[in-house]
Amino acid sequence: MNMNNDLNLSIERLRENSLRYQRAERYYLGRHDLAFATEKFANAFGSQFREFALNLCPAVCEAARDKLKLTGFSTESSGDSGLSTREIESRASKIWHRNRMAVRAGELHKEALKCGDAYAIVWPNAAGEAVIYPNKAANCTVIYDQESPGQIVLAAKYWHTIDKETRVNLYYAGRIERFVTKGSGGAILPNADRFIPFEADGNPAVIENPFGEVPVFHFANNADIGEPGRSELEPAIPIQDGLNKSVLDMLVAMEYCAYRQRWAAGIEIAYDNDGMPVPPFSAGVDHLWVAEDPNTRFGEFSDANLEQFLKVKESFRIDIASVTGTPLHYLQPQNKTLASGEALKKSETRFIAKIRDRQNSFGRVWEDVMAFALRIEDIGTGVSLTAQREDPAPVTERELLENIRLKREIGLPRETALAEAGYGKAAAETMTEKGEI
Repeated sequence: MNMNNDLNLSIERLRENSLRYQRAERYYLGRHDLAFATEKFANAFGSQFREFALNLCPAVCEAARDKLKLTGFSTESSGDSGLSTREIESRASKIWHRNRMAVRAGELHKEALKCGDAYAIVWPNAAGEAVIYPNKAANCTVIYDQESPGQIVLAAKYWHTIDKETRVNLYYAGRIERFVTKGSGGAILPNADRFIPFEADGNPAVIENPFGEVPVFHFANNADIGEPGRSELEPAIPIQDGLNKSVLDMLVAMEYCAYRQRWAAGIEIAYDNDGMPVPPFSAGVDHLWVAEDPNTRFGEFSDANLEQFLKVKESFRIDIASVTGTPLHYLQPQNKTLASGEALKKSETRFIAKIRDRQNSFGRVWEDVMAFALRIEDIGTGVSLTAQREDPAPVTERELLENIRLKREIGLPRETALAEAGYGKAAAETMTEKGEI
């Protein structure tokens, strides 16, 4: 095994993507850049709000993730497995539940929405069972075939061991090449010349991949063909900075308004030795301002209009909803007056379209993952699976029955109407015979 160009290329790609992923991760966690914090803010609060954010980034990701739930897999073709489609579906369900993917799939979706990319590596364990390993975006990268867009020809994963070494695996369709740093790799990803072939556990540095396919699967969010994904937070981050700015300004105004600013006119001002004016009065709840001159006047400055700050803050919520396609009611406080159910559905039209797009793109990857897992467990090739998802815009039972009633008025047969309502064929025939509908 040579220290080849693929290792150099993979390390370069991992480094390039790292900063992009780190930024999305920070904003999701609320560690924002206070780029617009003013000097007045620093004077008023010092380091009290060193890290401050009215963080709407999680809501943008969670709103989409909650709609991306898989319910199982159906089989269109059992290929050369010799099994029935029902048996194939049962084996796929066992693999899915054994790997606890009901939870881990949501974690992968969240990573893809947040960072733009997420990865799953599928490989057999010692017992020959398919294991699905979810991986964070920052630890993996893939390179697509330019001649056949969409086909992965090389994948790489790196991680730090408890011995402070850095490991890199390169995944090909026919082999896996393993590398480790010479000595401590540190906290960063070293250059390619720091790596040597890794042999351990009785395994060579190059492991055969008998499956003829790269065992790394790329969940790319809103990506172009053969390109990395884009974070859902990418368009929201600049507006999130503006939202933080508006809240910081409001905090400064509130700080200055919390203690009423008063003034006095018509009094004689004393100066110290340095020529600086000496305040004639000391403010306090137990202090009384008294002047002998009858022409002295006292007053106080008017309060700041905080309503304007609130309006600006709300406008930034609307902007985030607009650029991310997130329904506004996901970003507003819960005490806001909610619109009717029909109005909410109309407001979610763009959001639901986005969800269906992500369901299709992620669903295709999950179908490839499960087909590969079935091959590992000697199910055979040519198995065609379809990922089943929850409807992101389900109708209520009342709406369903109302729709069926309207169809009946324009001539839908009784048996068909009952079938659409969820009744079996036997029940539909019985109810029709008895004249119950």
